[in-house]
Amino acid sequence: MKSKINIPPIPAVLLSIISVQCGAAIAKGLFPQIGAAATASLRIGLSAVILLIAFRPNLYKLNAKQWKYVILYGVCLGVMNMVFYMAIARIPIGLGVTLEFVGPLGLAIFGSKKPIDFLWVVLAATGIVLITPWTGTGLNLAGVLLALLAGVFWAGYIILGGRISKIMKGGDAVAIGMLFATIVILPFGIYGGGLSTLNPKLIGLGAALALLSSAVPFTLEMKALKQLPARTFSILMSLEPAMASLAAFVFLQEYLSLKECFAVAFVVIASAGSSLTARRTKG
Repeated sequence: MKSKINIPPIPAVLLSIISVQCGAAIAKGLFPQIGAAATASLRIGLSAVILLIAFRPNLYKLNAKQWKYVILYGVCLGVMNMVFYMAIARIPIGLGVTLEFVGPLGLAIFGSKKPIDFLWVVLAATGIVLITPWTGTGLNLAGVLLALLAGVFWAGYIILGGRISKIMKGGDAVAIGMLFATIVILPFGIYGGGLSTLNPKLIGLGAALALLSSAVPFTLEMKALKQLPARTFSILMSLEPAMASLAAFVFLQEYLSLKECFAVAFVVIASAGSSLTARRTKG
């Protein structure tokens, strides 16, 4: 089943962010029942099945270079998601997303060449600083370190996604990448024991999670990465901490403080600014 819908790259990234955060709300509900590793395994595994059926990639036609990048892409994708779920099982999801964003932000800083690019990065970074609870006690250090590690793999995912999108069809790359991501993280899900407690209801929630948090957003992002520079993509993803906080407000009734509202404003401005810059460059 080949999709004929052609979504422009910037709206594709924004839709991906919304989809991921809706999926995060479902994942949060699954953690107490099956654990973070099993939730990641269920999500990635079902995503792989859905995408392989939808795109039906021909594995025999891949050359050595394509195999190399799709395997690296899949491993990075799987580890990124599992580590992030392990992080937000220990710390609030808004903080987890914020800390994870150091990966894309670092990539954006490293790739910036024009003065205007630094303005968007500074605004996004300011938002992250404001939204991070620097004071307080009881913060789980392991959760913080896991979120930062997830950020490193997120940066790798952006780089590899950009490269593989130039040598493979987006749908094929994501589908095969999901297959290898499943191979990497499934042993952790089995070892944790959570997968042994699955029932039809949990599998249904896992399927919804797979669509919202993996199949839909990663396909959208692959399309966007084919047209956007990695730097622009990274700054656009600065909406993730803000959207995570908004999702927490909608689904968990967690209210934003004035400081956090300013953080949301900064990241929205940074994202809008980077979008305008991208359009102007192409024009």
